[in-house]
Amino acid sequence: MDLLSKINQIIEPSLEAMGYCIVQVKLNDGKAKTLSVMAERKDEVMMSFDDCTEISRTISALLDVEDPIESAYNLEVMSPGIDRPLTRAVDYTRFTGFEAKLETLLPIDGRKRFKGTIGGIANDIIALSMPEGDVKIPFRQVRTAKLVITDALVEAEFKKQAKPDLKKAAPKKKHKA
Repeated sequence: MDLLSKINQIIEPSLEAMGYCIVQVKLNDGKAKTLSVMAERKDEVMMSFDDCTEISRTISALLDVEDPIESAYNLEVMSPGIDRPLTRAVDYTRFTGFEAKLETLLPIDGRKRFKGTIGGIANDIIALSMPEGDVKIPFRQVRTAKLVITDALVEAEFKKQAKPDLKKAAPKKKHKA
């Protein structure tokens, strides 16, 4: 098992239990080693600074115990943002109808870079509708993928964030002593 898989295995159960999903884990091995963890809320509400702080504290505690990274490193926790990477098969269902850029590991139909509208995913095959025609891309062949910021994506995100949080909006019950 590689290091990133091991880190993911260590932190994922706790983050899931806290109501978060891991989007991406990267380790930058530059001058100052940095572990970057991109996460999102399961309820799809935009991540707050407090969310990132809570995740950071949890990951720090878990990795201090397991100690999978042999040398010193910095921990960076972030949200995926509106032009988020598409790293899981479920992302292609969730963002069906939105525009994305994909790069494949190997050429498909003579090319490695694609930009088009996501048509969903079935049997691990991503459907992408491009101006020059539709293409089918095996999920396992995707090297990188991310959403493209468009008016439709911004509008959808705005509508999603504008929904009232029913848990916060509910009046608190008064208890009699």
